[in-house]
Amino acid sequence: MAVSRYERWNTLLELLAEHGHLDVEETAERLGVSTATVRRDFDELAAQQLLTRTRGGASAHSVTYDLPLRYKVARQAPEKQRIGAAAAAMVALGSTVGLNGGTTLSEVGRALATRPDMNTDQRGPLVTVVTNALNIANELVLRPQIQVVTTGGSARPQSYELIGPVAAGMLERIALDMAILGVDALDLEHGASAHNEGEAAINALMASRAQRVIIAADSSKLGRRAFARICPVSAIDTLVTDTAAPEDQIARFTEAGVKVIRA
Repeated sequence: MAVSRYERWNTLLELLAEHGHLDVEETAERLGVSTATVRRDFDELAAQQLLTRTRGGASAHSVTYDLPLRYKVARQAPEKQRIGAAAAAMVALGSTVGLNGGTTLSEVGRALATRPDMNTDQRGPLVTVVTNALNIANELVLRPQIQVVTTGGSARPQSYELIGPVAAGMLERIALDMAILGVDALDLEHGASAHNEGEAAINALMASRAQRVIIAADSSKLGRRAFARICPVSAIDTLVTDTAAPEDQIARFTEAGVKVIRA
């Protein structure tokens, strides 16, 4: 099956994040494509300022990558869909729920919108969604059973999330029944965290405004740390993850008081 350009770019950027530098010929052999394709990919990614072209290859801008959302769609999609459905099932009718951004939360939004009890002839919204993610708001705004409230703020092209003082000012004035948050990493000592400090600050504020905090994260995020902390494990009520999560990690989160659901 042919690999799409975005899937190939996703792989290239992850390899670059891991190795720091890539050679055109070695990369072409590794991906099973021509050197001309790799050169073209490098040139296009360099034009988007996602890497630096070098003689015969490409190098990373920095040690750590916050991979743009549009290049993450192929990674662990089935797990994220199951996690999304399980998290969306926790949203009670009549409640107000906060959703941040990312691929897993996009699946939460889609699952919520297509829940059978959300597709009725009843007039008026059944659930209110407060989100700082432009792509999630765009998908849900056409659903008459969902009232969509956006935070406002400055948009990050990497994640489509709104951040900054405008977003913070809005969140400080509301109350949420629950916040469902996607994260870049979740560790027992460091808690939930994100690569970008601006996103982490807004996600932390969203969590603080909620009666319950649900983290939706696939197993690859567990036991890892990212730069900026969102909240400690003690602030998390439920973790929704996939069945590949190791038993010992699940046990430690459970011992810390977090309810764990594996989808």
